[in-house]
Amino acid sequence: MSIDIKIPSIGESITEVTLTTWLKEDGDFVEEGDILCEIESDKATVELPAEESGVLARSVDEGTDLEIGAVIGTLTPGEGGVAKPKPEASSEASDAPPSVPTSAPASGGDKNYPSPAARKIMDEKGLSPNDVQGTGKDGRITKADAMSASAPAKSAPAPAAQEKPAAPTIEAQVPQGGVSREVRREKMSRLRKTIASRLTEAKNSTAMLTTFNEIDMHWVMELRKKYKEQFKEKHDIGLGFMSFFTKACAIALQEVPGVNAMIDGDEMVFHDYADIGIAVSTPKGLVVPNVRNAESLSLAQIEKEIKRLALKGRDGKLTLDEMSGGTFTITNGGVFGSMLSTPIINIPQSGILGMHNIVERPVALNGQVVVHPVMYTALSYDHRIVDGKESVTFLYRIKELIEDPARMLLDV
Repeated sequence: MSIDIKIPSIGESITEVTLTTWLKEDGDFVEEGDILCEIESDKATVELPAEESGVLARSVDEGTDLEIGAVIGTLTPGEGGVAKPKPEASSEASDAPPSVPTSAPASGGDKNYPSPAARKIMDEKGLSPNDVQGTGKDGRITKADAMSASAPAKSAPAPAAQEKPAAPTIEAQVPQGGVSREVRREKMSRLRKTIASRLTEAKNSTAMLTTFNEIDMHWVMELRKKYKEQFKEKHDIGLGFMSFFTKACAIALQEVPGVNAMIDGDEMVFHDYADIGIAVSTPKGLVVPNVRNAESLSLAQIEKEIKRLALKGRDGKLTLDEMSGGTFTITNGGVFGSMLSTPIINIPQSGILGMHNIVERPVALNGQVVVHPVMYTALSYDHRIVDGKESVTFLYRIKELIEDPARMLLDV
């Protein structure tokens, strides 16, 4: 008796997901606990394990949008890791005359049909099943087969009858030298659609304003240079600038609580803790995992947590809990070379700090002009809950703490 494979509930607010990747082929024998596929919600990518051992029969193609509880295939319980043998030709078929084919052609036909996704690609390329070599089960044409297949070469037209001369034609000017003008379309992932929706909502539903300041990075860079080897030797983690900015933000959020608050209907919700989200760029899009209770963590603990979350984000392993409930966000466009930007608030939060690249600039210091490394910073905030005075005070406090890191240790 086969067992239905269903899309599980992966979050209270999630009602629909996308099956992004099958990790097992149709007809494979899988062990209990083996990962069958990956499903993507608007917040995270989740792996779906096999509940029992058995032979997999897939009923849904990759890229399909599904509701929670939808059946995507079945498992037929069994023992042993040998895939089901292919059926042998019947005796009637073997007795058929040589002129009659005894099976469908390997490249297509009634038996070796293309999957729906492959059929769509083949139709766009003008391919027939006979033009594509199937590599799936029983020669089935997969999506990858269709994508790698080339369009059939057009046969030369028969010479036209010499009744009357053909009308002159004007050839289109096509760039030479291998220049391509093809257009490629890709379906937006569920994560990308959610990012687009939330950013648009943030722009349209908040009174967003941005204030700027510059930070002289000389002293924090000197401190890092002096102690980075000892720091790494003791804590087994590198000392970067994100831990300094995260710690500085945690302190400033305690002193300017409006930036750490959010609006809920007619109420303002203030937080006594600082769950600071760190924007991480991943192959699938931007995600914002949270460093919980950053105000109570040391620089080493913050560095380790940021690294852990960044690695999980890169591998698509972040959980819903790690990406929900943040109270403030930091985004660092400087790692990509950004000089200045106006980051968009990560709603329902009321503030986001934008870090940028560090560039040597002339600085007036004690009546002398010196060249120091300087970073421009930006604070975007929701003006409905954060006043201009609070926003400027918050950003200037960040500047004080970074330009004089001893203040973070002495709490002054």
